[in-house]
Formats: sequence, structure tokens, C-alpha cells
Amino acid sequence: MNKRKKVSLGILRNYELYIMLVPVLVYYTIFHIIPIYGLQIAFKDFIPSLGIWGSPWNGLHHFERFFSSFYLERLIVNTVKLSLYSLIIGFPLPIILALLLQELKWLRLSRIIQNITYFPHFVSVIVVAGMITAFTSSTGVINTISAWFGYEPANLLTHKEYFKTIYVLSEIWQHTGWSAIIYIAALAAVNPELYEAATMDGASKWNKVWSVSIPGILSTILVLFILKIGNLLDVGFQKILLLQNPLNLETADVISTYVYRIGILQGEYSFSTAVGLFNTLINVTLLIIANYSIKRLTSNSLW
Repeated sequence: MNKRKKVSLGILRNYELYIMLVPVLVYYTIFHIIPIYGLQIAFKDFIPSLGIWGSPWNGLHHFERFFSSFYLERLIVNTVKLSLYSLIIGFPLPIILALLLQELKWLRLSRIIQNITYFPHFVSVIVVAGMITAFTSSTGVINTISAWFGYEPANLLTHKEYFKTIYVLSEIWQHTGWSAIIYIAALAAVNPELYEAATMDGASKWNKVWSVSIPGILSTILVLFILKIGNLLDVGFQKILLLQNPLNLETADVISTYVYRIGILQGEYSFSTAVGLFNTLINVTLLIIANYSIKRLTSNSLW
């Protein structure tokens, strides 16, 4: 039987799965593949009345304009700082949470903790931003507690030096539990006989975590780390935009909010597309470098 017939038979035998795949393909085609056609306006002076094809080409003018922009250094520094801060603090926490939940012998308590930590993920970003604004206001709960220790009340979101900490802590609260799900699933797939053998050898709980649990989910950790690196410059646009104000803009302005401001609010579609394309190219480059480096070191990779 040739390869083409094998593929055809495989599709026929699993046609239900392929039918389920159709909506996914339609979604990605409409919202992710077709829009790639519009990237060419980054190299044009786009005029809506002329359309994409009718608008004149201008080469790399928009990229040159961005690289000479007053905001360039601020945007890149803020984006990188927020991303690295989130990665360094936020990436290990779901792994730690999954390992701690695995050690809980009381299943009911484990499920309660999982539900509590999952819940914030489903809270709307607008609601989260509203909560942060209320909690960090001069009359909010944080300042109320701080007053007990003799600190003067202050609206924390109007102090630029606090923005990164507020943003990262809110991201940890909102997504740590949800991100731990895949690690919990990976830990469930680790062979129980390995733990039994470690127990017979007299290994402590810490030794079993370090020698059995972490090696068992290492490939999952590395793949997710590569994906995180590939999205390093894609910080939470919506939340940052909602928490921005003129007093914290110096540390809160990132590439994605700048693209929104010049593209949607100011109507500079070509320029904003060029900035967005630059951001994407950096992410792709980081993804390739991270994948290549980890593949050389551990043989784990995305491809």
C-alpha cells in the first residue's frame, strides 16, 4: 500500500477528529493567516481610499522613523524589563505550585487549592484592572494596611517606580494556577515505580522531587520556556493599557501600547504595522535562538 492510500485510510478512519479540526483551521485562516497579506503596508504609505495595492511604496521609511524615534529606547527598555521581570518571577511559580500540590496527600485539599488558584484566570482583565486601581488608591486596602505601620497613603499607580511590581504581581495572581495545569498533567504521567524505587533507596521527599519529579517534567518545562522566550516582547497589552496614566507612562509605555496609540488612536496604520512587524521579528529571532540553544544543550526542542 503506497503512502497516499495510507493517508487516505487514516483520514477515513478518524474523520470525526478531522471534522472537529475544521473550525480551528477556519479560525486560524481568517484571523491569523489572511491578515499576513496586510503586512505589506509596513513598506507603504497606506491610504485607505486607495487600498493596499493602490498605496505607494516607501521602502524602509517607517522602520527608519521608528529607529530614530524619541520613544525607541523607552519602549524597548520598558518592554524588556517587564518581560524579564515576569519571566524570572512568574515562570518558576507554576512549576513550584504543581510540585507542592503533588506532595499533598489530602486530595480534597489539593482540589480546593487548584480551584482557588485557577479562578483568577477567568476574571476579565477589565475587572482585574479595576481591582488593582481600587486596591492601590490612596484609600485602598494596601494603603490602609501600610498606614498601620506608619507609612503615608499614596496612590501607587501614580508612582512610576511601582508600576512593574504591581503589574507582575497581578500577572502572578491571575495566571500561576492556570499555568500549573500542564505541569500537574505532566507529573501525573511520571512512572510511579520511579518514586517507589526512590523510596526503597531511602530518598527523602526533596530528593524524589529533585531526582524524579523534575527530570520527569523537564521536557515540558523546556518546551514551555522556549515558547515564553518566543513571546518575550508580547507583554499583557490590555492590562498595561488599562493601568497606564500620564504619571506612570515613563515606565508603563511598551511597544504594544505604542502600536495601539499610533495605529488606532492616531490612524498611522503603516507606521504602526512597521513597529508591530519589528516586534514580531524580534520574537521570532528569540524563539529560534532559544530553540537552537536548548536543543544543543538538552536535545529537547520545538522542532
